[in-house]
Amino acid sequence: MFNFLIRRLVVAALVAATVMTLAFILTRLSGDLATSIAGPNATQADIEAIRLAYGLDRPVLSQFFDWVGRALTGDLGESYFFKARVSTLIAERMPVTLTLGLTGLVIALVVSLPLGILAAVRENTGLDRVVQMVALFGQAMPSFWLGLILMITLGLNLGWLPISGTGSWQHFVMPGIVLAFSAIPALTRLTRAGMIQAMGSDYIRTARAKGLSRASILLKHALRNAAIPVVAIAAVQLGFMLGGSIVIEQVFALHGVGFLAWESIGKNDFPVVQAVVLVLAVIYVALTMVADLMNAVLDPRLRGP
Repeated sequence: MFNFLIRRLVVAALVAATVMTLAFILTRLSGDLATSIAGPNATQADIEAIRLAYGLDRPVLSQFFDWVGRALTGDLGESYFFKARVSTLIAERMPVTLTLGLTGLVIALVVSLPLGILAAVRENTGLDRVVQMVALFGQAMPSFWLGLILMITLGLNLGWLPISGTGSWQHFVMPGIVLAFSAIPALTRLTRAGMIQAMGSDYIRTARAKGLSRASILLKHALRNAAIPVVAIAAVQLGFMLGGSIVIEQVFALHGVGFLAWESIGKNDFPVVQAVVLVLAVIYVALTMVADLMNAVLDPRLRGP
């Protein structure tokens, strides 16, 4: 188990290093940062002053290693537009993004687990095909389109939920539903496959022979084993949701990390963009590693030699 953990930590470190490198390179490929910061009406003198003030006159490799060194100590730089520490901006916005991601994950699990169980119990029936079609429909639906539909129906026409802001838990319901739609298809199919496999196992046949009720067999025996990979994959899905919250936060005007990234891209605030990409990638890598460890604990065969 120790060797498995070390291997996963090495892979996580390599992924984080790759993300840092790509985030830095991509911002530089977008053009001259000093010109972008100065704006279209700036003179050459203004551009040179900005280049000198922000250290953009130094070699690119020096800028990169300086950013990496400061990032490893928690210093993500200073925002060009907000005139504040990037780490402070992200820390202030992160609770909104985490709340949105956890809301979406809870909704996805509440919907996908019953659907997967129903599809498995009624395998190869009309109900099974309907559930699979719903999963396919959810996977193909653009999140921004679903968000707009919910805003019009539940927000404007029916007045059940607020359409923007973060004042109360109701503000996270609609964006949570939209975010959950990206995870429901995968979790539903995984639950269905796990339940079908579990229902054909020897211990389920033994439980039937003992005369246990159908509900007890499904919920206490089959679901307990079928839900193990679902719980592990849920951690990965949470990482996807946090990364995909940029569009959702923009649609619903939720001022989280995703909205901060959107603002920073529009303002050419590259230190914030780099930092947001790095932070979200590190969170995703950490959640993926947690999922791998959970799978290894539950299934020793995955640990390797």
